[in-house]
This record gives sequence, structure tokens and C-alpha cells, in this order.
Amino acid sequence: MKRFGIGFAVVLSLSLILASLTVPPGATAADKTVTIGFTASKTGKFNVEATRQINGLHLWMEQVNQAGGVKLPDGTVVKFADKFYDDESKKERVQELYTKLISTDKADFLISPYSSPLTDASAVIAQQYNKIMITTGAASDSTYKKGFTLVYQTYTPASRYLTGAVDLLAQLAPQAKSIAIIHEKDKFSTDVVTALKKYAEDKGYKVPLFEGYDAATTDFAPFINKIPQPVGAIMGGGHFADTTTFAKQLYEKKVNANMIALLVAPPEPKFAELGAACISVVGSSQWEPQATYSAEAAKKAGVEYFGTTVADFVKSYQAKYNGETPSYHSAGGYVAGLILQKAIQQAGSTDTAKVKEVLDKMNLMTFYGVIKFDDTPKAHGLQVGHDMVYIQWQKDQQGKPVKQVVWPTAAATASAMVCPAR
Repeated sequence: MKRFGIGFAVVLSLSLILASLTVPPGATAADKTVTIGFTASKTGKFNVEATRQINGLHLWMEQVNQAGGVKLPDGTVVKFADKFYDDESKKERVQELYTKLISTDKADFLISPYSSPLTDASAVIAQQYNKIMITTGAASDSTYKKGFTLVYQTYTPASRYLTGAVDLLAQLAPQAKSIAIIHEKDKFSTDVVTALKKYAEDKGYKVPLFEGYDAATTDFAPFINKIPQPVGAIMGGGHFADTTTFAKQLYEKKVNANMIALLVAPPEPKFAELGAACISVVGSSQWEPQATYSAEAAKKAGVEYFGTTVADFVKSYQAKYNGETPSYHSAGGYVAGLILQKAIQQAGSTDTAKVKEVLDKMNLMTFYGVIKFDDTPKAHGLQVGHDMVYIQWQKDQQGKPVKQVVWPTAAATASAMVCPAR
């Protein structure tokens, strides 16, 4: 009889050890491990937002795996692992890295990077390689009007990002008749303010200033000096770093307006570090911890509720990340995984065509809100179910900044306030 030597036993043992390293915590060798691939801005201008997004996704992955994964009809248990690279917030890195994730790392499904420009670049690769991509942290409408059939948007589209601020202004300061718009000249911000300008003008507002700034701008004086006085409102901004600096300099230069409504930065908990400069600033948010989405709300809306509750998400996120309050970027990362989980569960398969069929028909409520996708060729994958909420920084009883939901009225935790005179 042929005998196997010690060398073979060692090799066999090493093989088993290496095989086990590919299995996520809690999985067994018989489980099916689905790899989710993505890039993340661990460095660069999108670091703050991207870090929150990754945190949310990782929390979802940890929870679904610990709960036993997704059981398919044939008895297979699907658990999830991830593979990602730092895109450095650079568009030129994205396509190369997503190609690597698919070709080398064998990712089964994809999550988008943070930001519309990076997502737009990655969507091309997803479609080319026939991989479903759930996009989060990306609101531009135009990505979903290019004929893609496998790219699904989590965020409310950019065309509806700041339009609610115009409605809030009409209620808050009916006498205001003008809106100055200053914005970052990137894809996402430009899409937002282009739709904002049209909506505002359709509502009868004048837009005496509509100007863009470069992404690297740190001195906003040349733009702020062009704001006509008086002005009804100031709207625009871009991403976290530039918008935070813009808000601070508006305060330092004592610019007056009935409302200041800016993109991305205000909903972030770190925005409160501006102190007095953050007070009264309004921000459009995809989600807030005060959100009231629930199984009861879903029942009234006639849709299914799926996944964790708002309170449980907030509690588990804070427990995992040292008390940090989740932002809408965190919620977006979590719900991207939740959408994929639901689609695989309902499809009873990880097959791309079967999962796509479920996504095309999806209409449900989660802790993040309603999720429903446009399934027409004209704008396939565009988010049509989810709505924005608007927050404003106000003072609590101790005079410290506190974030309140002020619009829409049905979701408000406080009444909106006019910007104090400076």
C-alpha cells in the first residue's frame, strides 16, 4: 500500500488552514462565502464620509454573519466577506481597482465608492463585467441614464437633494425672494445645484449669484464678496472639507441671510465642532437617527418592512464604534448591504440574473426609509422611493449645538429658525 509521508500531511494541514482563512467568522467550510468588492477613500478628500460608509457596511456584514447568514432553498448558507482597496479619493484609480476586484479577487457583488464621480467610473466596470453594484454615497442622476442595467442607487438622487430647502424657505421666510448659489464644481454638486436653480426659479425665486469653485478651494472670500445684500438664502457647498470651511467663513465674514442650506457637511456630527458658526445652518440628509421609519409606518404605506429598527441600528453602531453617532453615510453603507441581503434571500440564489430580477421589483421600507428602483431603460436603477430629510443645527438648553430635523413637517423634531443677524 502506498504511504503518504510527513511532507504530504504538512501540505494538507497548511491547505486546510489557508482554506479556513477565506471563510468569514462564524462560517463553516460548507457555507457559501459571497465576496463583496469595493474601493474606499481611506485617504484623500472623501475620507470622512467614506470612513462612515465603510463602518456601516462592516456593521451590517458582522451582524448578518453572526445571525447565521442567508439560508437558500437548497440548504446552502450564504455568508459575506469583503475585499477593498484605498482609492485615495482619486477617480483615476477606481476603474483599475474595480477591474482587479472582479478579475483577481473574484468579487461576486460590488458596492460603490463614496462620491458620484468615483461611482460613475466604477459603474462602467460593473456593467462591463456583468456584476451587480449597489451604489451608496453617490447621488448624481446622470449615472443611471447611461443604459446601465446592473447598477442600483441607494441615495435620493441629486435632482431632489436641495429642492426641499426651497420649500422650507418659503415657509420659514415668505418675504425672501432670492437665493445665492455657490457650489463645488464637481459632478455631484453641479447636478444638485443645477436642479436646485431650476426648481427655485420655477417657484418664483431670483438667483442673482450662481457660481462654482474648484475642489481645492480653501479661501472663499472671492465668492462670499459677490453675495448680494440683502439675500433671501445662501445654498450650495460640496463635500465635507470645503463645505465646512465655507460655512465657517460665512460666519466669520458676518454674512446675513434668512437661511443657509449646504450639502453633505451639516448632517455630519463633526460639523458641530464649528461651534457658533454651525448654528442655524441647514443640511439635506439621506437619513438621521431621529428618523421614524418602522414596521408600523411600512404597514400604513402598504410595503414590507425589512431589517433592523432605527433604534437598534443606532445602538449597535455606537457600541461598535466607541459611542460615535452614525451619520447618513453610515446608514447608507449599512443599507447597501441590507439591500443585497434581501435580494439574495428573496431570489433564493446568488445568481446575478435572479438577484437582478428581485432588485428591479424591490419596494420595501428599512430603517433608512423606502427603497425602490426605476426599472425603465431610461433611468434604470435610479432611486425613486427614498426621500431626503432636512436638519438644522440649533442650541440645546445648555447652549451647545444640537441637530434637529426641521423638514418635512411630518418628520420634524423642532421648528426651523431663521439665521440670526450677524
